[in-house]
Amino acid sequence: MKDSRYAKRRIHEMIQEIPYKYDPAYKDRKPELTDYMLHYEYNKVMLLKEKEGYRIPVFQDFLSEEDFRNHVRATIMKYGEKLESYDLKKFNSNLIDPIKLIFDKSVYRTSWEEIVNNEIFRQRDKSNNNDIGYFHQNIFAYFKGCEVPQEGWDVIYKNPDGIQMPDGDIVHTVYVEMKNKHNTMNSASSAKTYIKMQGQILEDDDCACLLVEAIAKKSQNIKWTTKVDGKNVQHRLIRRVSMDQFYSILTGDENAFYKMCMALPEVINSVVNEEGGVTVPHDTVVDELQKVAEVYDNQSEDLSMAMAVYMLGFNTYMGFGSKMEQQLGEGTEGMLKRIYEYVKQIGNSHPS
Repeated sequence: MKDSRYAKRRIHEMIQEIPYKYDPAYKDRKPELTDYMLHYEYNKVMLLKEKEGYRIPVFQDFLSEEDFRNHVRATIMKYGEKLESYDLKKFNSNLIDPIKLIFDKSVYRTSWEEIVNNEIFRQRDKSNNNDIGYFHQNIFAYFKGCEVPQEGWDVIYKNPDGIQMPDGDIVHTVYVEMKNKHNTMNSASSAKTYIKMQGQILEDDDCACLLVEAIAKKSQNIKWTTKVDGKNVQHRLIRRVSMDQFYSILTGDENAFYKMCMALPEVINSVVNEEGGVTVPHDTVVDELQKVAEVYDNQSEDLSMAMAVYMLGFNTYMGFGSKMEQQLGEGTEGMLKRIYEYVKQIGNSHPS
């Protein structure tokens, strides 16, 4: 009897010790990624198996299909903005090096079409790096407690219950500077970023500042050591953190980044293939180069194409323009512009 009374009193004490207030009232609101999901079936409860045991699942474990899919779609649409067709003028707007292009074609044993398409891909890919930065940064807008400001910091994370730092400190706000790759910051940029973080900590002693790297040297959450004015500097609340460790800080799940990566390929393919997805354009660069090459019809096919490529960079150089002058009129003034107009006129009158 005594044991029974003690057990009831202890249960009551345990309930009083629960730090959260249980409110059973129904509220129609959008669930957040870290909200718990409770599923019961007869005498069973749904749990997720982890390395060291089991835990109650949170919404992001199952979901967050809609938000994740929308974010992937927004990233792909940014790709689409850069997928306008490449013609000869756009192709050469990045100042093609004709000699390098010819070396690449010969050394790598590719066709003219392959080498030109590779260069177009390179040009598009260079601008797409910013879109991947958008993906990594803006996905945190869907995480509980996270804000993605328009300026200042890349991400700000607040948790009123406290955020545990590896050295034992507990803070309530984390300010994040994000980089795609660990090797993209030079010494001046590193110093500037560190001073910014140092100033934030002096202003707010209840925060930490993180340099988060999508592609870090390894999985890590360490004090960031760098140089400022030639001196090594570090602070326990200024840290260098890999992306997987940052996801873990936000979600409490050490495999959260891994799970996102596992879901990503299927979601990307689904969005790309859906009606109204990204349409890859038809590039006309090779066709237009071939039209320039036709001017040099007394040369071999390969040398004719080489001459067409040379004209992108050397059209006013001595010896190069004589054949084109016969076709387009004498004088090298505005020769490149005339070449662009010529291939368009030929293309319109003789569609391929």
